[in-house]
Amino acid sequence: MAVLHATEPLPTIAPADPSAQQPYAPLAKRRLPAGRPREWYVRHNRRLKAMRLAIALLDAGAHGPGFVHDRTIRAAAVRLGIHPPSTATCRMVRQLMHYPR
Repeated sequence: MAVLHATEPLPTIAPADPSAQQPYAPLAKRRLPAGRPREWYVRHNRRLKAMRLAIALLDAGAHGPGFVHDRTIRAAAVRLGIHPPSTATCRMVRQLMHYPR
């Protein structure tokens, strides 16, 4: 057993999996189930966009739904490279940010 002195640096342990240090890579997309009404697909895609935006805003330091206006959400969408969200999607982003984590 080695004894460490105050002047020696602490040993570091590298992760066994080198991919753990790589940035996040999105999962492969899967096809949506067929045969649903069009409204279901619209709602599903709106939820996905709202989740992406809410996560990006929280990561950027937005403190809560009261501090995020439509203009801020739309600017985040432009930074992410997605189409600017509708007013309904902006409202959904604020609702998602409201839920406790």
